Amino acid sequence: MAEENTPEVESQVPAKRGFFVRLRERLGILAEFWDFLRVRKKWWLGPIVVILLLLSILIVMTHGSAIAPFIYTIF
Repeated sequence: MAEENTPEVESQVPAKRGFFVRLRERLGILAEFWDFLRVRKKWWLGPIVVILLLLSILIVMTHGSAIAPFIYTIF
């Protein structure tokens, strides 16, 4: 008889691998980006993306506030 996918067979998957599979399903684009960085060894892209995200959050949060004129001095 051929083995079917039973809970016992599925539980043999290492817990660490299962965690990363669930993480990829939940985070989607972030997981894809992490895989790209890891496989292609493009580690220099990580800090650039983080800084761009932080700057975009800063701009969105201060839109129309009194701090807005001071943000332009950064650039």
